[in-house]
Amino acid sequence: MEESDAAEGVAVQLIDGEGEFAAEGAERFMAAAGVAGCGLSYAVVSIMGPQSSGKSTLLNQLFGTNFREMDAFRGSFYFLFMLIESYCCSIFVNRSQTTKGIWIARCVGVEPCTVVLDLEGTDGRERGEDDTAFEKQSSLFALAISDIVLINMWCHDIGREQAANKPLLKTVFQVMMRLFSPRKTTLLFVIRDKTRTPLEHLEPVLREDIQKIWNSVAKPEAHKDTPISEFFNVQVTALSSFEEKEDQFREQVQQLRQRFSNSIAPGGLAGDRRGVVPASGFLFSSQQIWKVIRENKDLDLPAHKVMVATVRCDEIANEKFGCITSDTEWLDVESAVQSGPVPGFGKKLGNIVEVHLQEYDKEAIYFDEAVRKGKRQHLESRILNLVQPAFQKMLTHLRMKALEKFKTGLNSSLESGNGFAVSARENTECSLKDFEQGCADAIIKQANWDCSKILEKVQRDIEDHALSIRESKLSELTTHAKEKLRKALAEPVESLFDAADQTTWTSIRNVYKRETEAILPEFLKTLCGFEMEYAPAEEMVSKLRDYARSVVESKAKEESSKVLIHMKERFTTVFSHDKDSIPRVWTGKEDVRAIAKEARSAALKLLSVMAAIRWDDEPDRIESILTSTLLEGSVVSKIAHAASADPLASTTWEEIPPKHTMITPSQCKSLWKQFKSETEFTITQAVSTQQAHRRGNSKLPPPWAIVAIAILGFNEIMVLLRNPIYVLLLFVGYLMFKALAMQLDVSREFQNGVVPGIISVSAKLLPTIQNLVNKVAAEQQAEHQHPHSHPQAAEPPQPQMQPPPLLLSPRSPMSELRRLHMPSSQRKAASPVPSSSSSSSAVSSPRHVGDDQKPKPGVENQSTIADSIV
Repeated sequence: MEESDAAEGVAVQLIDGEGEFAAEGAERFMAAAGVAGCGLSYAVVSIMGPQSSGKSTLLNQLFGTNFREMDAFRGSFYFLFMLIESYCCSIFVNRSQTTKGIWIARCVGVEPCTVVLDLEGTDGRERGEDDTAFEKQSSLFALAISDIVLINMWCHDIGREQAANKPLLKTVFQVMMRLFSPRKTTLLFVIRDKTRTPLEHLEPVLREDIQKIWNSVAKPEAHKDTPISEFFNVQVTALSSFEEKEDQFREQVQQLRQRFSNSIAPGGLAGDRRGVVPASGFLFSSQQIWKVIRENKDLDLPAHKVMVATVRCDEIANEKFGCITSDTEWLDVESAVQSGPVPGFGKKLGNIVEVHLQEYDKEAIYFDEAVRKGKRQHLESRILNLVQPAFQKMLTHLRMKALEKFKTGLNSSLESGNGFAVSARENTECSLKDFEQGCADAIIKQANWDCSKILEKVQRDIEDHALSIRESKLSELTTHAKEKLRKALAEPVESLFDAADQTTWTSIRNVYKRETEAILPEFLKTLCGFEMEYAPAEEMVSKLRDYARSVVESKAKEESSKVLIHMKERFTTVFSHDKDSIPRVWTGKEDVRAIAKEARSAALKLLSVMAAIRWDDEPDRIESILTSTLLEGSVVSKIAHAASADPLASTTWEEIPPKHTMITPSQCKSLWKQFKSETEFTITQAVSTQQAHRRGNSKLPPPWAIVAIAILGFNEIMVLLRNPIYVLLLFVGYLMFKALAMQLDVSREFQNGVVPGIISVSAKLLPTIQNLVNKVAAEQQAEHQHPHSHPQAAEPPQPQMQPPPLLLSPRSPMSELRRLHMPSSQRKAASPVPSSSSSSSAVSSPRHVGDDQKPKPGVENQSTIADSIV
């Protein structure tokens, strides 16, 4: 049905003749007529009366509806006279039933909205005399839902005992007893086909008949004496005959129509509005009332009103909940909050919720207040449950944002040099403040959500991160301090052990004290930025102090594991160098035994230093025990002493804790044996070198050889004495030999042995002779170039040409010999570069490396003497 049709008063069947409620048609009617949106501003008018009494005609004329009317020309009417109408109408009239069931239509041009119900006529021949069930049910239905009930009756029935309207009135009053209604219903009696008798005379008679019928109806004990005025507002009007006085009828109908304008206003026809169901629930309420009536149950209208309010408010709430679930604005907010925080989240969401709640209030405002509020609270709860996941997601974003801000702020603050405790405190306050502001912005006004738990989680997150950063920073500081202690202690301790003596551990303790006093206060000062308590800070400093000790001890143990190497190095240093650290030359004058004892004593002292860790100044007897047991006494006495009581036959030292023992006494004894066996060769080699040196420095033959030479060479000696030329030649030869010997430094060359000396001298002999000859020739040439120079003239000092040093080893290459003995002019231009072989030859004789590299004071003088001799 179209809305335009409904506006013209088109009637729709609400209940069919079989008593079935036409729900679908009624819903279309309510939607098209626009009744559902009227709230409480509507009125319901119903009409009842005998069959074919003109009810539909009256409604159509009165309200502009189009209820189906009976066609008078289709029936056969035989009227005799008006005076005998009441006696003959039932005999000669043949009228069919026009309205079956109950029909509904909206009045045209009547304000407020008025809905009209056209009931099936009573006392119809179609249903029979005994079938009054539908008549009573429809009457009860009309009284239950109507504000105004029109009772259509004939004028000639007034005052008659057997009038057609009496059964109808009895039915109305009887069913009224089954209604528990708090309001009055207006009964408007419409007297049809009014005669000339004035209404003022007809109305008292009618009211008297009505009162008699009311009194005759059985009533409950509670309402036995209750007057009819407590239940009904009885009014009477009269209309002329539509067929005989149509114009007058229409005029009277228009006057009656005016009474229906503003009928719901106080004093109007429908002035009592108690228990009115809102228009949106009218159809459902009507359906439920008819269901109860059909089941022949007592109709409790107040309870029914609550039931209708409950059902309709549920429907409205479900509708609004469905609207918010499909609301595009809500869907946009929900989608946006999944990816990040939404600015103004609480305000946006609150407005969305408020709009839908207001729509619910607008539609449910006319229903029972308690039911309406309860359903509103339930709807609000459902909506809040719907949006709460988005709210929780928003809080999660705020939580992550607050934690990220704390991390960034803390890192920046620490990088700028602020203390950790101050930085953590300031950034915690700032992050929590931002989070609380975000929560306040995210909370919607309809909800009373508590953010304290999520705030506690944020605080825990920040505290956990701050604690982890704190531990990390403390670990970094500790690691840095340990690294500084290790660098400050490891190398000095190692150096002190390389030069170990009686003051080594004193020096180590001093280094330990100095470095810890320099580093640990700085570390403690850094800890002040963490605002730590005294006990934990002191504990960390104590651990660093213990770490410094462990560095020293580990380095000491590392060096003690190489004690044999250190002992041999110490022995070699003392044995092979004198007090000035100059390498010894074993000439035969040195006391090898004393030197060896001194070197062994130095090695033994080093062993005593590395035998134990000494953190205190308490003296110990380690050195004295080692000296008395391993160094002093003969071998036989040591064996006898060892057999009686060996102080080194133990795993601990006296007055030394086991944890500070690095080398046990028994280990010292085995190390000393190994040390002696490995250094005996060095001592033997030194003794052999002395013996060879003695043999090489024996210049004069033995006395018996001299006597033998004198006896056997007497003739040769006499020949030389008799012939002076031989003596002169011999003297010149001696001078030449002497000059060559000084140039070649024969004694020095033979210090390495006879065979190496011979090889070295033979290799240098020819170049040396050549060099001497060249030098003499150069001097002779210079004299010939300046023959007339005044002998007494002052000549500028000429740089004296020094002979090339002939301090080469026997393995020197020939290129080096040629370079040394070439002319000076060529040697200057050559700019020689020392070869690797020369350096290797220098290294090959370590005993004379120091002597070769140091200039001897007499070499230049000897060269000059040799030149003068030549």
